[in-house]
Amino acid sequence: MEGDHAALTSYCGLYCGDCVFGKGTVPDLARDLRKELRDSRFEKVAEVIPFMDLEAYQTAYEFMGQMVKMRCKGCRGGSRSKFCHIAQCAQKNELEGCWECEDFASCEKLEFLVPVHGDGHLKNLRKIRKDGVDAWAEGKRWWYSKK
Repeated sequence: MEGDHAALTSYCGLYCGDCVFGKGTVPDLARDLRKELRDSRFEKVAEVIPFMDLEAYQTAYEFMGQMVKMRCKGCRGGSRSKFCHIAQCAQKNELEGCWECEDFASCEKLEFLVPVHGDGHLKNLRKIRKDGVDAWAEGKRWWYSKK
């Protein structure tokens, strides 16, 4: 695989440096908000204010805990590839990424990306196949594109 951008390029054609979990933005904000809520004893506030829904607060607090755990080093540098059918397929077929597969445009494994990314990953895969990882990563990258 090519140079500096290789580690941040996922098998499916997304760039981990564009992701809020890869950058750590959302996990950091969730961690910091949870800390602030604990420090201010906000659960006690939610118990006494009549229009506060304590159950909703507790659910939101737990959800933010899940967001903290979503910090990601990418499918090449982290453990996520053990859970990703796309990464497993590429590794099994000894591919650097889906762009090396002739069938990526019709691959069912990529369909779960559509609700979040539209066809952005497909645009990326076509561009990577044409120009290579580094040229693509330094140019226009798609995180979302309407189909």
